[in-house]
Amino acid sequence: MPRTQLYADPTGRFVHDVVLESCRRNAGKTALVDTSCERRITFGEYGTLVESLAHGLVLAGLAPGEVVAILLSNSWEFAISYHAATLAGGIPTLLNPSYREREIRYQLENSGAVFLITDAPLIENVNLAGLPALRRVFTARAQSPRGGCEDFASLLRPAFGKTSAKLPQPLQSPQQTIAALPYSSGTTGLPKGVMLSHYNLVANVYQTLGPGAAMLTSDDVMLCFLPLYHIYGLTVALTLSQILGCTLVLMPRFDMQKLCGLLVREGVTMMPVVPPAINAICQAAEAETFPANHKLRWIKSGAAPLAPELARRMKTLTGVSVVQGYGMTEASPVTHVGYNAPPEMYRPASVGQPLALTDCRIVDPENKDLEMKNLQRSHGDPTEVAPGEPGELVMRGPQIMLGYWKEPQATAAVLRDGWYFSGDIVRRDAEGFYYVLDRSKEMIKYKGFPVAPAEVEAVLLEHSAVRDCGVVAKPCAEAGEIPCAFIVLREGFTPSEALDKELRGLAADCLAHHKQPREIRFVDAIPRTPSGKILRRELRKNFA
Repeated sequence: MPRTQLYADPTGRFVHDVVLESCRRNAGKTALVDTSCERRITFGEYGTLVESLAHGLVLAGLAPGEVVAILLSNSWEFAISYHAATLAGGIPTLLNPSYREREIRYQLENSGAVFLITDAPLIENVNLAGLPALRRVFTARAQSPRGGCEDFASLLRPAFGKTSAKLPQPLQSPQQTIAALPYSSGTTGLPKGVMLSHYNLVANVYQTLGPGAAMLTSDDVMLCFLPLYHIYGLTVALTLSQILGCTLVLMPRFDMQKLCGLLVREGVTMMPVVPPAINAICQAAEAETFPANHKLRWIKSGAAPLAPELARRMKTLTGVSVVQGYGMTEASPVTHVGYNAPPEMYRPASVGQPLALTDCRIVDPENKDLEMKNLQRSHGDPTEVAPGEPGELVMRGPQIMLGYWKEPQATAAVLRDGWYFSGDIVRRDAEGFYYVLDRSKEMIKYKGFPVAPAEVEAVLLEHSAVRDCGVVAKPCAEAGEIPCAFIVLREGFTPSEALDKELRGLAADCLAHHKQPREIRFVDAIPRTPSGKILRRELRKNFA
C-alpha cells in the first residue's frame, strides 16, 4: 500500500502564506487554546496577531535573512512569534527553555541571532553581554528588571500596524529560503543548526496529511504537550494544525492530571506523544484515573523507540490505538508513519512505511564512505543490502534539509546528491514495513529528547578531578534511556559521594535537565579504538 499522493502541491508555498490562508478560511473557528493562561484564539485572531507581530519586527529593525531566536515555553506567544518571524523575512531559531547560560549563549552566538524573544524568568541568571549580533531582547508576560529588555507586547501595539512598516518581498524561492533553524545534537561536537526550508516544511505537512498517512481532518482537536522548540511539536502539532484548520490545545509541559482533565474538557481526538508519556497514561489507566469518557481516537508515537508491548497495553487499557512514526530534525521531521486501519495494516512494532515522495534505501553501514563516493561520481542510487537484511537507512525526499548551518563538512558527511544517510540501522519486511533496530549514531533518548554523549563528556572533562570519561545510554523503564557517565579520575583523587555530587552539580550548572547524567560510575579506564574513539558498546556491557 505505497503512499504516492500529497495533500496538496507544496511548490512555491511559504509556510506563513499557507497558515494565513487557513486563518482566513477558518476565521471564526478556535485555532489555539493556551492552557498556560487559558487564552482561546480563533483562526482569524491568530492571523491578525501574526501579521501585526511581523510588522512590529520589521519596524523594530529586523532585516530579511536575519535570525530571530525564540526562547519560550509552549504558548500563544511562541506560536505567533514563529510564524511572524518568517513573514517578516527572518529565520527563527528555537531554544529549549530549560537551557542553561552556556547552551543559550552558544546557540545565540552560533546562529547570529539579532533578536531574542523570551520570558524574563528564563534569562534571569543568563549573561547576554558580549554577543556580537544580538541587538534587542523582548520579554513576554513577566518583565525583566534588568536593563536592555523590551516588552514583547510593544511589538503588537497599533503603532506597529500595517501602514507603519512594509513587509519585505522574498529574496529567494521557498526551496531556498530557511523557515526554521532548530539545533540538533550530534554524537561529536556541539549541536548543529539544521537549515529547513519553507518547501521542506510545507511538503512534510502535505506528506503527513496525504492519503493513507495521518488520519486527521479539520474537525479534529489535537492536544500537544511536546515542546514546540522541537521539530516534532513544531511541524506535527503547530504548523500542521494551523494549515489543516483543526484546533490545537497547548500544554506548557506534560502533566498527567491536567492532561486527563483537558481530554474531556476540550474533546481531544488525537495527540502526538513519546513512549514515556504512553507509559504514564497506561499507569493512570491501571490506577483508574484516566477518564473513561474521553474522545481520543489515536495517538502518534515518535522521537524514541516504542516497545510493542507498550502499544498493546495502551490499546487494551484505554481503547486508543498507537501509531508509530519515524523521522529526525534533518527531515522536517517525518519520513515514515504506520497505519491505524485497515486492521491487517496495524503494526505498532513497525515505524510503518515511507511517506509519499520519500525514497528509501538500506545500505551496508560498513561501506558508507564508498557509497557516498559512488553517489558523488555517478549521481545514481545507493546499493542496497539483500532483502530483509539490516543496514543503514538512506533517504531522499522533499522534506530533507538544505544542510547544517555554517557546517559544510558536517553536511557533506551525511548528505550526498540529495540522499541523507540517517545513521540508523533498520530492516524492511516483504510488505515494505520498516523496523528500527539500532542507532549507529549512539544518541541517547531521554523521554524522547536527544542527548549527545560528546556534549555531556565535554562538560564533565572540565572538572579538575576528571582525566577521561564516556557517556552512554542506560535502559530505564520510565524514561526509555538515561545518560550514564563513566569517569576515570586523575591521580590524587578517589571516588566518593562528595565527588559524585560535585560532578552532578557541574552538569546541572551547564546542561539542560534532560542532558544531565542520572548515574555516575568511577572506572579505571575508558575503552577506546586505536584511533581514540570511545567503544560505547563496551561501556554498555556494564548494564547487562
